[in-house]
Amino acid sequence: MLQLIIATVLFLVMMFGIGFILNMLLKTTWFPIYLFIVVLIPLGIWAPWDNNATASIENFAHYTIVDYVPVLGALVGAYVSGWAIRALRKGGYKMF
Repeated sequence: MLQLIIATVLFLVMMFGIGFILNMLLKTTWFPIYLFIVVLIPLGIWAPWDNNATASIENFAHYTIVDYVPVLGALVGAYVSGWAIRALRKGGYKMF
């Protein structure tokens, strides 16, 4: 349980930092969320995929709540980075 909490917080902070830097460099607000949905989620599904399974449902049955919680933490981190950039821009900071 402790490892799950640490992993979730780690992914949240890591995705916030990466998203914040991407938002500053590319002058976008929600790019990290789009990147997360388009690249990371399909990669997370494709990587452990077993072609020998008879049905696609068998592949998804291997995932548990322990697999989903850190992913949701990373998605929250991507959202918070976009929200932080938007708040800084509304606050008058031009460099963000």
